[in-house]
Amino acid sequence: MIISCAFNHQLSDAYSLNMFLVAWAKHARLEKMSNLPSFRPSVLNPRHPPHYETSLDNLYIPITSLPPPSSFEEPLHSRMYYVRAESIKRIQSEASTKETKRSKLLSFTAYLWKLLADGNNDVGSTLSRMGVVVDGRRFLMKVNEKCSPLFENHYGNVLSIPYGVAANSELKAMPLHEVANRVHGLVAEATDEEHFRGLIDWVELHRPTQAVARIYFGNEKSEGRAMVVSSGRDLPINDMDFGWGKPEFGSYHVPWGSRTGYINTMPSASGNGDWVVYMHLNDKEFDVIEHMAPDVFTPLSISTLV
Repeated sequence: MIISCAFNHQLSDAYSLNMFLVAWAKHARLEKMSNLPSFRPSVLNPRHPPHYETSLDNLYIPITSLPPPSSFEEPLHSRMYYVRAESIKRIQSEASTKETKRSKLLSFTAYLWKLLADGNNDVGSTLSRMGVVVDGRRFLMKVNEKCSPLFENHYGNVLSIPYGVAANSELKAMPLHEVANRVHGLVAEATDEEHFRGLIDWVELHRPTQAVARIYFGNEKSEGRAMVVSSGRDLPINDMDFGWGKPEFGSYHVPWGSRTGYINTMPSASGNGDWVVYMHLNDKEFDVIEHMAPDVFTPLSISTLV
């Protein structure tokens, strides 16, 4: 039995989708929902007067400011890989130091950034960009304890995508823990309440024009190839029992229509710490991943899930 659904990322993020899937499963089992979703967009109202730090102009852009798309970009394809827990722990160890232990997602992001730089033999591509999806709920929850349940169960989109730019030659020369420092630095830009309040105000001041994250727009040749890493490790696979047992596999599929690469990490249904990793990249990037790190990335198959 296979269950699937589609959702519009402009209206909801993966956190919201997870709430929906769990509620759907509980309803199918005739159980009461433990956490009711909040549909109060007023919790994300802009400030009066709205204001923001100018750094947000480097992260977001009105769609009216976009140049015409290039017809020479390589097409992107989707593949899935299985990553063992021991590989994740090894990567995390190499990305950390005695003084600073990096998270698994941050370590994995740094590993991918360096791996693709190491395998880049295109002399015309000297730079690369890396973005990380950040959920703003927990930063907004800290401000007002009374509103915490509203933020925690808010159904909508509360994401930001900070990104950094680095020379591929520089990434090649760095040990992994230094690349991890770079990733930590770019993520730190979006890990506070002011960033998300400023983003809400930025959107308000640019209405009614729609906007897009700059890194989503993948035709900035001067800044090289780009990719975004998102954490789907909160995918509640074991809570999605629709009445015939817990799933043996669960995944997001995000062919997001951009020339920017996209990677999503998800837990294996085995619950043993292994990951399922969805990737939306071009053929050259897949070649690098499969030829330079076959011990880390195993193409997903039924045998890897058993």
